[in-house]
Amino acid sequence: MVVDIRTRRAGKERDPAIPDGQDPLLRAVYGEILRDERLDQDRTLDDVARAVGMSKQYLSEVERGRKEPSSEMLHSVCDALGLPIEHLLTRAVRRITASRRIATHRPAGTPRAELLAA
Repeated sequence: MVVDIRTRRAGKERDPAIPDGQDPLLRAVYGEILRDERLDQDRTLDDVARAVGMSKQYLSEVERGRKEPSSEMLHSVCDALGLPIEHLLTRAVRRITASRRIATHRPAGTPRAELLAA
C-alpha cells in the first residue's frame, strides 16, 4: 500500500491531484516522490533548486505535478537528492499500481484519497 508520509504525519487527507477513478498523471507521481525524498532529507526547495540550477518556483511546480519536466531535468533533480533515477521510476510504478488496485478494490463511495491515506 502506498502512503503519503507527510500527510499521514500531519493527520491530513492526501491531495491526490487527480479526479477520482482515473490513473494519476505521471508528472504528479514523480513530483510527489521527489518532494517526499526532499522532505525526508530535510532539504529546502531553494537548496535543491540551486544544486540543480533551476528556480525554486519551477521545482515547486514540478513537485506539485503542474510542470512536465524533461528526462534530463528529472535526472538532475534525482542526482541532487542522491536518488538513483531507477528508484524514482520504480517508486512511480508502485504508486500507480497501488492506485489502480485501490480504484478497483474499494467499497463503493469510498474516496481514493481516504484509502491511500490509510
